[in-house]
Amino acid sequence: MRLLMIEDDEELCEAVAVHLKKEGYELDICHNGEEVSYYLSGFTHDVIILDRMLPGVDGLTILENIRSHGNTTPVIMVTAMNGIYDRIDGLDKGADDYLVKPFEVLELQARIRAILRRPRKIESPGVLHFQDIELNTNTCVAACKEKSVSLSKREGALLEFFLLHKEQILTREQILSRVWGLDSFVEDGNIDNYIFFLRRRLKALDTKVGIKTVHGIGYRLESNEHA
Repeated sequence: MRLLMIEDDEELCEAVAVHLKKEGYELDICHNGEEVSYYLSGFTHDVIILDRMLPGVDGLTILENIRSHGNTTPVIMVTAMNGIYDRIDGLDKGADDYLVKPFEVLELQARIRAILRRPRKIESPGVLHFQDIELNTNTCVAACKEKSVSLSKREGALLEFFLLHKEQILTREQILSRVWGLDSFVEDGNIDNYIFFLRRRLKALDTKVGIKTVHGIGYRLESNEHA
C-alpha cells in the first residue's frame, strides 16, 4: 500500500514515517502545496494524509483540487484546528476523516486501516479515452479508430483501472486490490497473465497506447511514442 503525506513539519513526518514503514506501507512525503502535483501525477496512492495549514497552497485548496480532478483517493485531514466548523469544512470539502494534532501515531495507523477496509468501487463513467484508444466500461469493448475488441470482465476492469490512472505507476498491490479485491487469493503469475492478455488486445487494436513494466514496482499505461 502506498501513502502520500503532505505535511510541512519535517520532524512529524520522520516520526510517522518510521512507524508506517514498519507496518509495510510505502510512503511519499512532500512539505508544501507546490510539490503536490508532482506526487499525484507520478503515482497512485491508497490514502493521502493532508495537513490543513501548509506554506503556499493551504490544505483545503489542495483537497478541493484533488476532488475537482476526479481523484477519489481517501484523504485523512490532519490539523491543529479542532473547532467543530473547522472539521465540518474539511469533511464538506471532501476529506474522509479528520485527525486533530497532537495525535498518537497508533491512532493514525488505526484510521488508515479503517479506511482501507472500506470497499472502494471504481466508478464507471461509460467511455474512457486515452490517446487513440477508448473503452466502453459498460460493454467491455475497447476500440481504436475502426478496430474494436471485446474484453473479458477482468481484462475490462484492468484496462479501466489503467485508463483512470493513465501515465501513473500502479503497483502490483494496487492492481490486485482494485481488480481482484484486497482479500482475494491470487497467485502472482495471474496478474502477469492478465497484463500479457491485455497487451495482446492492445496490439491487435494497433493502438499507440501500451503497458510499460516499471521493474520492481508495477506497470504504467503510456503512449508508445514516448516509451
